[in-house]
Amino acid sequence: MGKHDSQSSPAPDGERLLIVSPVRNEAEHIERTLRSVAAQTRPPDLWLIADDGSDDDTLRISRSYEREIPFLSVVKIPSAERRGRDRLAMALEARAFNIALERVAWRAFTHLGKLDGDIELPAHYFERVLASMRRTPGLGIAGGSLAEPIGRGGAWKRVAAPRYHVHGALKLFTRECFEAVGGIQERLGWDVIDETYARLEGYRTIRDGELLALHHRPGGSAGGSLRGQMRHGTIAYISRYSLPWALARSFKIGVSWRPFGLSGLAFASGYLACIAKRPGRVEDPEFRRFVRREHRQRIWRALKVG
Repeated sequence: MGKHDSQSSPAPDGERLLIVSPVRNEAEHIERTLRSVAAQTRPPDLWLIADDGSDDDTLRISRSYEREIPFLSVVKIPSAERRGRDRLAMALEARAFNIALERVAWRAFTHLGKLDGDIELPAHYFERVLASMRRTPGLGIAGGSLAEPIGRGGAWKRVAAPRYHVHGALKLFTRECFEAVGGIQERLGWDVIDETYARLEGYRTIRDGELLALHHRPGGSAGGSLRGQMRHGTIAYISRYSLPWALARSFKIGVSWRPFGLSGLAFASGYLACIAKRPGRVEDPEFRRFVRREHRQRIWRALKVG
């Protein structure tokens, strides 16, 4: 345990919070993340930054803050072979998260979280999420919302998402829920799969729409927004979402997201391409039945509201 456990101490109410940040080439943004976590009104008991082969100044910048932030520990992990630019599609951040997690006694913590190295948190972020998890029975996965920059004019746009979906960039688990879902799977769509398994196991998953963090490098920006929408279509296929649902979702994206029309077509093409290529899906029959049942319930509720 050594340094990792000597730097963390139980909160007055017995909570112990572990945050893991898998990072690669975040030199442009990571100081914002470092400063925002250092300023938390309820800081983590241990924050582990895992550098996954950065070839910029990410590792140097992170280590320069270790003396200033007493609960911070920075490690360099073995890098995986990279076959292309799409780090998300290869699930490399999930792999880095799991490697880092095994370097600490994570079961000694009551809550675990993942935080990306391009996220700027409000000062009360962890305090508010943990308070919500204390007062909400069965809440196993929780977190805030994201805002992303629009162009270069300094404007920000809230990222739309259903209330039950917590972005993988800034989510917290109770340890019991994390263990129940089997942790983070090293595959594309892990942050949809883990939430589905959490609800299947009887936990609630809730995103706080009023708790806003800034995402300085928007999802999918490395390969363009249309590539990101194609990836989301692929995730829908992997996560056992039905074809009618995917087509309805693509229409909604097409009328809501720029570039209008093309964004929806990109989502649909990502899903439809999987029908031909048949990449690995979640094969658990219970998972598949649960997804279909949730979708039927949501459609029924939407029709009742309408």
